[in-house]
Order: sequence, then C-alpha cells, then structure tokens
Amino acid sequence: MHIPDGGEPKSRRGRGVTMQDVGRMAGVSQVTVSRALSDPAKVSPDTLRRITQAIEATGFVPNALAGALASRRSGLVTALVPSITNIIYASMVQAFGLRMRDAGYQILLSETGLTLEAEEETLARHLSRRPDAVLLTGIHHTARTRRMLLASGIPVVEVWDFTETPIDACVGFDHAATGRAVGDLAADLGHVQAATVCAGDERAKRRMAGFATQFTRRGGQAVLELGYDDQASLAGGRAALARLLDEMGFDRGLVFCSSDILAHGVLIEAQARGLRVPQDIAVVGFGDQEFSDATNPPISTVHVDREAFGRAAAEALLSGIEGRRDGPAAIDLGFRILRRGSA
Repeated sequence: MHIPDGGEPKSRRGRGVTMQDVGRMAGVSQVTVSRALSDPAKVSPDTLRRITQAIEATGFVPNALAGALASRRSGLVTALVPSITNIIYASMVQAFGLRMRDAGYQILLSETGLTLEAEEETLARHLSRRPDAVLLTGIHHTARTRRMLLASGIPVVEVWDFTETPIDACVGFDHAATGRAVGDLAADLGHVQAATVCAGDERAKRRMAGFATQFTRRGGQAVLELGYDDQASLAGGRAALARLLDEMGFDRGLVFCSSDILAHGVLIEAQARGLRVPQDIAVVGFGDQEFSDATNPPISTVHVDREAFGRAAAEALLSGIEGRRDGPAAIDLGFRILRRGSA
C-alpha cells in the first residue's frame, strides 16, 4: 500500500487505513499486527520492524477503544489549540463547541503549545480515541501529523490561518496580509521609524515580517524587530519597549505588537516614561481583545471575528461528517484594522 509523500490515500473519504492494510504492507496477517501492538515481545524483531515501518508509512493509529465497531461514530470531535487560556483561541473554541454540541457532539480539547511536535503527539493520542472529526490550529504540521490525518479518513478543518490547499477544509485569514495592512497604516500616518514586538508563534512572526516588508517598501527605515519565545504578557510588553528605547536606539515611531496584551504592556511602559501616545510613540496590537478599547488611550488593533471562525469551522466539519460538503474547501474570513487612540 504505497502512499506518496503529501498524497491522499484513496480511503480519505472512506474507511481509513486499517490494521489489515498495515499487515498487507508489512507482509504479515492482521492477527500478527494485532499481536505486535498488544504484546511486541510475541513477534520477532524483524516482523516488529516491518510492522513499525508500515505504521509509520501509512499514518495508522492503533485503536484504543478495543472492540469498538469501525463504523460506529464516537460522538466526539477533537479540537487542538496552542493555548486554552488565550482569549483569542478560547472565544473561537467556545463558539465552535456550542455549534458542535447543538449537533450532538462533544469536544475533546487539548492544548498543544507552540511546537509542531507537541501537536503531533497530542493528535496521535486523540486519534486513538477515534473522534469523528478534527479541528487543528494553523496550516503547518509535521509530515507524520499529515499522514495520520489523511489515514484517519475523517473530516479535518484547519483554522486561524489560510491556504488554498488544506488537508480537508480551512477557515482562516492571511497573517502576512494583516502585517502589510498595518505597515501601510504606519506609512500613511507619516512614521519613519517602526519596531515590532513578537511572541514565539509562527503565525505572529509572519505578521511581523509582512509589516516590516511593507513599511520599508513604503519608504520607512529598517524595522527594529524584537522577539521572544514566551507567551505574551503585560510584563513582556513593558520589557520590550524598555529594550527598544534603552538598547536598540528606538526613540519615536510606531510599535506593532503580535497581540493586544503586548501592546497594552508597551502602552503602560511608554506612559511610565512620560512618553505621549500616539504623538511620541504609536502602538498597534492584534486580536481586538475585550480590554483593548477600554485602555487610555484605546489600543489600535487588527480585528478578526473569532466567534465567526468557530462557527464556520463547525459547519465545515459537520458538512464533512454528513457527506454534504457544499461550499469551498478554503474560506478566508478576512480582518479589519481598527484605528483607535493609540495610533
């Protein structure tokens, strides 16, 4: 059973890869595969090696629900997000969960952090419980994650990012385009100097890169870029502006932050130093979180409709589960720049 890298097995819309398929590829019986999975010591090292290679090649995930019928729906849907405490993901998942529960499904929610390897490990555990569908955050995954998803034969929706070639379905927006839009805003406001403050998320880095490219293209100086691997925080935002001012030569201009929380921290540090916002330093965040229009001044930000993302993701999975996919596989819900008092 040969599946080319990046290819889609014929079983994508059908039964998925089975233990029998693994046995056929390894040249052994289904019983031998079952024995190797339940008690590896009962098979020879060579046989175990061939079975392991077949599992790796096909993306097959052993069924942890022993005795369950392959055709029976579990009523469970997996949702994997980088952080369950981040309000951006929390509000999206809440809307997603409400729609899925209305349709009779329960959510298996897990936090994956910011690494693709953690996502892969978490997904394998979830797939062993045989969910009826999977929601993933982002469009970048390890090769094994993609193989497991393709082999599962269940609907998959990738959210919070956009590609014309999703694994199955995609609901998102163009992160680099948001950065370019903020770069245009900075140039239109007459800023010559700019900086970015970015937490350790791959999508956030694309926003910052888009901003830097567009700002310099519009005639601005080279953008000062400050990044770190921690989760976004007020303290992180304050420390970032302090470094920009004290160590990196930034004295006035626009600071684009990868989240509203970081932007709030930058705002606090600027005010603590007696800097005027936006006259001395302008600040733009991302996410339009609930507090961003209640700060002094209110934070300019990039708005994305998180609840709409959750509802659209749920509809994409439900249509896939029911075999009635009647819309585009990739949906771009876009974004809006909200210019408030900080810019």
